[in-house]
This record gives sequence, structure tokens and C-alpha cells, in this order.
Amino acid sequence: MRFNGVKTAALIAALSALMLAVGWTLGGSMGLAIALIVALGTNGFAFFFSDRIALRSMRAHPVGEVEAPILYRLVRELSTSSRQPMPRLYISETMQPNAFATGRNPRNAAVCCTRGILKILDENELRAVLGHELSHVYNRDILISSVAAAIATVITYLSHLAIFLPIGRTDDDDGPGLVGALMMLILGPLAAAVVQMAISRTREYQADAAGARLTGDPLSLASALRKIDAGTRALPLPQDPELATTSSLMIANPFSGAGIGRLFSTHPPTAERVARLERMAGRR
Repeated sequence: MRFNGVKTAALIAALSALMLAVGWTLGGSMGLAIALIVALGTNGFAFFFSDRIALRSMRAHPVGEVEAPILYRLVRELSTSSRQPMPRLYISETMQPNAFATGRNPRNAAVCCTRGILKILDENELRAVLGHELSHVYNRDILISSVAAAIATVITYLSHLAIFLPIGRTDDDDGPGLVGALMMLILGPLAAAVVQMAISRTREYQADAAGARLTGDPLSLASALRKIDAGTRALPLPQDPELATTSSLMIANPFSGAGIGRLFSTHPPTAERVARLERMAGRR
């Protein structure tokens, strides 16, 4: 947990530096000052409200125990066995099977399941997926993903402003001019690369293993991952920047294997995840 805290601080520093570079590129000294203010505001907003950003991007809504009794029962059982607080529960009405957890710590955590995943998984498989997501929360690596997603979203949108930049600058301007405009064209992919570096694929392997230990059922998680992989391929989500940065929180890549979905992909191959879980079941 202490290592994740250091990693989060380093991530915030790196992405803030990138935002300052964007400010300099867009407006020279004035742009740098504005970017500093934006960076400070974004860091604070991402820390406290990153969960809302992720939930809003998936149009998720909170559900009560009457609406989702099985979901509540499974999460309560896993939370109790882990001696952790009960997270808030949400459902996204998209029919793509997927799930994610968000929140800066276990007391502020939220778990979201799509309508699609609730339809295709049996109870054991759903329990295994929830164990995976809760393991992310308990390992405190959700904060890293959430902060990266929030700040990278800002950088990605700022990169779109390159369209409105003038071709050249006057002699009085202290910005980098045409070179800066060309640099802006790579800031979107650069933001994606920072997210990929910040959110190692080993994180998913670790959550798979921790979730399997929590539920005691690695084969159900393996089965769930197979179904989710098939479902996300059949029903990929639209590839827009807001969803792209939130996709790193999900249990499976929600996009097709091309375009922005490939650029922002932080998930290891499903086949390798399944093989590791099957080996884990064999050892047990």
C-alpha cells in the first residue's frame, strides 16, 4: 500500500508536468501559468471525484438491495470476510458484459456492473468477478488508475485544441509556434502512453490471483473472463476519449482491437489470464 502511495504521487507529478508542457505549447508563459492552475485543480478534483468521473462515463446509476439482491449479497459476503466496509453499488445499463471498481480507498469505493455482465454470468462467476474488483480496492491500486484516467482525459481534450492553433506566431509571442502545434498532435497518444506505463498489466494478474484467493474459486473467474472476452468482442463500446481513459478500470478491454481502444489498452491477453488461473486451480 505504501508503494502504491509513492507510485500515485509520482504519477501525479508526471502528468502534471505534461499538462504544463501543454500550457507552454498553447500559450507560452501565459499558457504555462494557466496550465499550472488547471493542473492543481485537476489533481485535487481527480483525487476526490475520480469515482464520479468513471461512473458518469458509463452512465451508471446507484442500485439498492431491493433492485439487486444477489449483487448485494455477494458483495456483502466478500466484504465481511475481508473485514472491509461495504462499497457503493452501481449498474450501467450497457449490454456489454463488464465491471469495474473505483474510489480512492475502501471507505469511498464503488463497484459497477453492467447489465450485460449480470445477464450472462452465473452466481459463482459473478462472485469471482466481484472478488477481482474488490481486490483492486483492497490493494489501493484503484486510486492510481482513477487519477491517471482523470488527468489523462484533461490532456487528451487539450490536445484537440491543436486544431484551433494559428499556423505561425508573431515575433512578440514567446510560445514555440508551428513546432508547438505539431507537438500538440502527439499529446493525445502521449497521454495514453503515460496511462499504460502507470497502470501495469501485472496489476490485472495480481487482482486475478487475489480475487481467486478471496473467493477460493479461480476456475469460476477463468470461466467468467472467457464469457466477458466474447461479449466485449461482440458488443464493443464506442471509442471516445472519456470512455477510453475509464477503460483502464474495467475487468476487460471494452473496445475493439483497433484505433483508440488499442492505444489505451492496459489489459493483458485473456488467454494468459485464464491459463494462470487454471494453473492456480491445479496447485490448489
